[in-house]
Amino acid sequence: MGKGRDTGAPRTPLTRERVIRTAVAVADTKGAAALSMRAVAEPLGVEAMSLYHHVAGREDLLDGMVDVVFGEIELPRTGADWRTAMRLRAESARTVLCRHPWAVGLMDSRSRPGPATLRHHDAVIGALRAGGFSVRMTAHAVSLIDSYVYGFVLQEQSLPFRGAAELDEVAGAILADMPADTYPHLTELATAHALQPGYAYAEEFAFGLDLILNALHPDEETSC
Repeated sequence: MGKGRDTGAPRTPLTRERVIRTAVAVADTKGAAALSMRAVAEPLGVEAMSLYHHVAGREDLLDGMVDVVFGEIELPRTGADWRTAMRLRAESARTVLCRHPWAVGLMDSRSRPGPATLRHHDAVIGALRAGGFSVRMTAHAVSLIDSYVYGFVLQEQSLPFRGAAELDEVAGAILADMPADTYPHLTELATAHALQPGYAYAEEFAFGLDLILNALHPDEETSC
């Protein structure tokens, strides 16, 4: 006689945090487009209607999910110089967004930001203000850095390769079908740079980030 399901085992209480973190896991696996109350309820072992005791609906769920993602990004450390703080925060944001590829398009879309989101933005602004940036230059810096980080992550997620081995395979196939004399500059860039031993696309992120941070200076006003 086979073992039946132990219905006497105590069930882990359903909470808002469990619902939202389950939704994050579902989105990580299937993407945000596949997110529904039913999709979140299934791994929790409950009916979809049960979730409404903890979240108001899909938009409330997305608000909570974005807040979880912001909560995973390392905050600028108190007392650190602003360039170090912005570099570590940008690197952490890229790592977190690569872990949650659905999130980048939602990061600044929520009209009801949660506490982790507000804490994150306040800390970033505070680090720049402590570094001598005016309010205006702080706004410029935040916009520039975030645009770079989010844009790079989107581009990175769109690439047809992950890692050096896949890059060699994809680029090799492209070069094999591409007449070198017709596209000499593309051929040169691929063979002399991207396909060199030790090349990693992640290095492009560090190069661009350093360029931006070195170009920013406190109290340097710019005209619109």
